Amino acid sequence: MDVKGVLGSISFDGEWITITKTPVGPKPAPVRIRAADVTGTRLKTGTRLVHGYVQFLLPGAVAAGEKGGVLHAGRPPYEDPHSLSIPRKSNDAAAKLVVAVEQARG
Repeated sequence: MDVKGVLGSISFDGEWITITKTPVGPKPAPVRIRAADVTGTRLKTGTRLVHGYVQFLLPGAVAAGEKGGVLHAGRPPYEDPHSLSIPRKSNDAAAKLVVAVEQARG
């Protein structure tokens, strides 16, 4: 199961979530998260005017909040390793991914 994001993608194989971001500067390594370790998920759907996001919450990690401003308002910063911005066309795929992760958690 794959979701194309604004600057990267999220894949889920039933056990592991992999967030791969398109580099802005040095090439970041993909972040792998075990679905059983996720304590919560956040999904904000994208609209025609504003991108949404998918964020995974982990124990001991502080969840990045939504940024303000004109271009990046309403979503976590690019540097947050546990989230990815999504365009409106990826809303359905992102919702299915979140449901699959929630089922794998519990």
